[in-house]
Amino acid sequence: MTHARAILLIVCTVLLSQAALADGDKNRFVGNGACASCHESQVQDWTDSHHDLAMQEANDSTVLGDFNNATFVYEGITTTFFRKGDDYWVKTDNENGELQDYPVAYVFGVYPLQQVLLPTSNDRLNALSVAWDARKVSEGGQRWYHIYENQEPVTSESPLHWTGVYHNWNSRCAECHSTNVVKGYDGARRQYTTTYDQIDVGCEACHGPGSGHVELATSGSIDGGQSPAEMGLALSLAARGQWHRAPDDDIAQRVTPLTHQTQVDNCGRCHSRRATLGDYHYGQSLLDTHRLSTLESPLYWHDGQILDEVYVYGSFMQSKMSQAGVVCSNCHNPHSNELVAEGNAVCTQCHKPETYDAPAHHRHSVTGSGSACVDCHMPSQVYMGVDARRDHSMRIPRPDISLSIGSPNACTQCHDDKSNAWAYDALQTWGINSRFKDLSLAKARHAADRGDMRALPTLESLVADGSQSNLMRASIIEQMGNLGSRQLPNAAAMLLRSDSPVLRASAVRALGGVDPVQRYLMLRPFISDKSLSVRMEVAQLLAAIPASELRPQDMADLEPLFEEYLAIQSDHLDMPSVHLQLANFWNDRDDSEKATAALEEALRLNPELEPAIVNLVDILRRDGKNDEASALLSSAIDRIPDSGSLWFSQGLHLIRLGQTDKAIVSLKRAAELENEGSRHRYVYAIALNDTGSGPEAMSILEDLNRSLPGQPDVLNALLAFARDSGDRQRYERYRSELVALMQATGQR
Repeated sequence: MTHARAILLIVCTVLLSQAALADGDKNRFVGNGACASCHESQVQDWTDSHHDLAMQEANDSTVLGDFNNATFVYEGITTTFFRKGDDYWVKTDNENGELQDYPVAYVFGVYPLQQVLLPTSNDRLNALSVAWDARKVSEGGQRWYHIYENQEPVTSESPLHWTGVYHNWNSRCAECHSTNVVKGYDGARRQYTTTYDQIDVGCEACHGPGSGHVELATSGSIDGGQSPAEMGLALSLAARGQWHRAPDDDIAQRVTPLTHQTQVDNCGRCHSRRATLGDYHYGQSLLDTHRLSTLESPLYWHDGQILDEVYVYGSFMQSKMSQAGVVCSNCHNPHSNELVAEGNAVCTQCHKPETYDAPAHHRHSVTGSGSACVDCHMPSQVYMGVDARRDHSMRIPRPDISLSIGSPNACTQCHDDKSNAWAYDALQTWGINSRFKDLSLAKARHAADRGDMRALPTLESLVADGSQSNLMRASIIEQMGNLGSRQLPNAAAMLLRSDSPVLRASAVRALGGVDPVQRYLMLRPFISDKSLSVRMEVAQLLAAIPASELRPQDMADLEPLFEEYLAIQSDHLDMPSVHLQLANFWNDRDDSEKATAALEEALRLNPELEPAIVNLVDILRRDGKNDEASALLSSAIDRIPDSGSLWFSQGLHLIRLGQTDKAIVSLKRAAELENEGSRHRYVYAIALNDTGSGPEAMSILEDLNRSLPGQPDVLNALLAFARDSGDRQRYERYRSELVALMQATGQR
């Protein structure tokens, strides 16, 4: 099949080349066929690869699943897979929970699972959550299964139901499974006109439109020494470099340093946790077209290991491999997606096998799985039920960090009958002493997310540490902002001067709590930053600057920025998160009408988007529509009874209405539901104290201070409670704690 398809591509070459010549457009997509005659081996590698099979029309040669009236039952819904003549059909629950027949338009992916794309409404395609396990029977495969089968049940009322926005091919999947996708969402009509130039991930998905290159190649105007532009290409992805290892060295070094991240950013366009911004520009920084997620919880563990489905880029950019100049194609054939060598040979390209591929290093039998480099340094996490993906941060196992913050380590992921303490003792027995800095980082980041101000000195030191990856430093500056570090302006100013758009974008985000005028003065030079992601963050933060504080020229400078921000967001009005961002923007611009409309549209797309509900309640209350705010909260709590944020919002709303007794009930429920953070319990304790329940309030805050220490608000409240009750002993204890905390964190 591979050879036949490659021959077909070559046959098509002449026709496509002639079309490119006739077209005269240097930036037209011409398809893989135009590449095959000159790049036959690359096309053969690509044929039948995961990129080639990323999306296919549903037919007898592409559908892997059992459609012989096979059934699968999930949460009381029986999904049936069947045939009507040559066509494939699925009977399953629609958005109302009713059974409906859907034709299978396309199959999506190939291994270890394959999903089917079903047409729904408004020219949408959605990926069914019942997928085909393409693994061998011996591995548990060749079956229909639900990708959420080991998680909370997903029914038609859930935002994660297959008919909803989060399984929509047009907005969530298409960009990375086809070539030159234009989503084409019309927010006014709520309609898609999605197009692509090639159904799968073809040559031009990575290399850019090829018509100019084909024209030059056909005319014989290309030689090996030209730049990409001279060859009619938007970019060059050749970045493997030359590596050399002297006989006495254990690890090879790049002969010439890597001076850009074009290849890795190009792969990161799809292999990263990110949100799309504007049109993709080949060869530009990833941050110029996408908003990249940092190493925040719950996407990553606090030490940087993968947790949620974050793909590869974020973990790889933390690695020592990345810092040494390794790129994707050093380990992977970019056309076949296969590794460039078998087993440990991938690693021993650079790492001396006598040193590293030996029992003296890995401490395991050479015939056992423990001798595999990837099993210790790239442990896998399973997503979508069956898809094991390796952590590309390529770290050393750290059971000591696991003991401190609960993160995994490769030792006990393999030896799952053993404890982290056992693994730690084993490493100590082997004489392995791990870096204290890594443990300190993980503990500080974990503490910071729990509101512990004692983490600040460590974070402030780490954010200035150039040996840390840019993504880690970016994540840390945002945590400093959340904790209200007094060193934040200086640290942010340092990162804003960086060449890294990742650092600049996070430095901007971190300044959200800074005084608006100071914020404007710091960010004014970045209104025209060369990175779109940075400009988007600047626009969001400067929207709240009062016009009365600015000169007319300042406002004139901001208008183009705001116009660009709104234009970019208008391309993604099918996403609830975008409407939430727009609501914040319009709220900051004192336009309640537009903010309300954005929140209402966000809730139409996802009725359970809790921040949108809470923000809409605030606007309704501010506009004097208290009855509407009360009704919205009651309805939302009925649908999502375990939402602490909604109970908390209701409690605050009732306090403002003067309904204290009812407010206490709501705040108590919010406190009971709080698993992370401390705000709900803190406010509940304050409310109790204000209503005469001082001892109970004191008890709640004392428990909070023990479980989540290092919070000045809690200590200040305890200090006030003790003073008001005349408890001198408690007063002195908490005053000493507060003084020690302020001294330790430099916040005095």
